[in-house]
Amino acid sequence: MRSIDMLRRICPLVLALLLGVFATVVQAECTGCLCPGNPCKLCSLPPTKDTSPAKDEAAACLKIREKVPPVSKNTEPNEHYASLNNAMRECVKNGGDVIVNSRRNKEFPSKHYCKPYVASTP
Repeated sequence: MRSIDMLRRICPLVLALLLGVFATVVQAECTGCLCPGNPCKLCSLPPTKDTSPAKDEAAACLKIREKVPPVSKNTEPNEHYASLNNAMRECVKNGGDVIVNSRRNKEFPSKHYCKPYVASTP
């Protein structure tokens, strides 16, 4: 009887350990546009003064930088939101989609990003 009791106690622990390892592996894989390396060539909205354009920046992002003046951390809220609205309009006007970033991190610190249209190659 003792071996059965011991087996009943060990089985849930082994199952929990396996599920924990599986969950860690799933979290480590990143899918979507907000992954390291910026696979979708996102640009922050509105453009900021302290970031320089990427060397392979999409045409839509370049047009946004041309038409919308960059903002800084010290920009007044009314100016910031006006710039954000203009940047969103330019993003959509140039064929991009606006993405809201709910999980900010060091690589993607902005709340809004423009995902430019990138034609897929067959």
